[in-house]
Amino acid sequence: MPLEGLTQQRLQKLNRLRYQGVEPYRHCFDRSHTSTQALALLESWEAGGTEGPSSVTVAGRVMSLRTMGKAAFLDLRDGNGRIQVLVRIPQLTPQEREVFAELDIGDIIGVQGGLMRTRTGEATVEAAGLTLLAKCLRPLPEKWHGLSDNEIRYRQRYLDLIANPPSLQTLKTRSLIVSALRRFMEAQGFLEMETPVFQTTPGGAAATPFITYHKSLGQDFYLRIATELHLKRLIIGGFERVYEIGRVFRNEGISTKHNPEFTTLESYQAYADYSQVMEMVERMMAHLAREVLGSELITYQGNAISLSPPWRRVTLRDAILEHAGVDFQEHRDYPSLLAAVKAAGHGAGDWQVHTFGKLVDKLLSTFVEPTLIQPTLLLDYPVEMSPLAKRREDNPHLVERFEGFIGGMEVANAFTELNDPLDQRERLQEQARMRQEGDEEAEVADEDFLTALEYGMPPAGGLGVGIDRLVMLLADAPSIREVIPFPTLRTRE
Repeated sequence: MPLEGLTQQRLQKLNRLRYQGVEPYRHCFDRSHTSTQALALLESWEAGGTEGPSSVTVAGRVMSLRTMGKAAFLDLRDGNGRIQVLVRIPQLTPQEREVFAELDIGDIIGVQGGLMRTRTGEATVEAAGLTLLAKCLRPLPEKWHGLSDNEIRYRQRYLDLIANPPSLQTLKTRSLIVSALRRFMEAQGFLEMETPVFQTTPGGAAATPFITYHKSLGQDFYLRIATELHLKRLIIGGFERVYEIGRVFRNEGISTKHNPEFTTLESYQAYADYSQVMEMVERMMAHLAREVLGSELITYQGNAISLSPPWRRVTLRDAILEHAGVDFQEHRDYPSLLAAVKAAGHGAGDWQVHTFGKLVDKLLSTFVEPTLIQPTLLLDYPVEMSPLAKRREDNPHLVERFEGFIGGMEVANAFTELNDPLDQRERLQEQARMRQEGDEEAEVADEDFLTALEYGMPPAGGLGVGIDRLVMLLADAPSIREVIPFPTLRTRE
């Protein structure tokens, strides 16, 4: 039957219930136990821990309905799990029998009754009372137990969560990770701050921003591409350890690792450099795995990965030389490096990169990143790739920067922060020149930030962590869309 016909049938049932005096959409319901709590109570009684299987009141969505004469079995699912319900139809009140007669898969009900096990050993609530809480007017997908159409799953996430318990668990894992991350940062003495989403200058990252318009002020604003520059202002103002977990927005492509809006943690620690941040990242990742999964050993896409410190550390130069056969230290400008790439046998003609920094980044993403399955810290990047990081004292062409990789993708990015206002101004002016030449992702000079820097910022170590990718790792999810509740999608006609 077409969907419209099935929905019409359910509307007719709703109208019959209302005619019988049944309110199909209740205001509230006094639930005593979740499904898992009810199961635990039964197991405790069976183990001799309680006097008897007490009466419980549970609630959830009807996921299956099997009627056998004067009895019926329901599978009830709530936000914690599933429990079976036995309904003896003659024992229901007349109004409850009316409700049961009009019941559909997908309806949300409340059940009160004693706990028992069936002859097959299934933990069950034997219903002594049944209440309709919300009538489901649209039938669930026919194969609700295996909804696999990603277009439906991502566009109608609520159906995905109803049909696929692993999706629900993935988003629960996300919440647990964020909570554990906050506890970790607070234990290190960091204070959580909030910075503006609307910004007059989009700074702190190499990315194309989104633009919006404020009618009252009569001006354009940018949605932030990073929280970095405002958090640094707080360090300048006297805070010594600050962090923010927040949404950032970048007008870039969509892939299994990229979504235009995503969540980051950024932190800044006064009087630290990138070596201290490295140690914190190692401890942070191991802590999160223990807190959320109970072990520092995880499995990601078939790979067993140990997050235990210390992690492998290798310079970016050595990594690219090993995997691509190109030494960017020996080729310090774009034409020379491009020639070296081609001489190494790499077809760089369609890479669409036209600067030295972007070419180094392309070598990294193409040849090195996919090999970094076990936790690895890549150190010391060319200054052209990092306009906000401090130069190495022993090599002015490199900055003190590292990126953390796990499972073949970047999860962390950190610097010894540049606190020389003159050097910072020169670098941002060079970025402005690159932007004028057509590089839409070049940094924009934030004049107010440069002014703040001239008042003096202490030495500091900064860190950025991609929360969504971190959830991908700990939840063993192959795509960023799996771990964002509502990923960005093209609007359907």
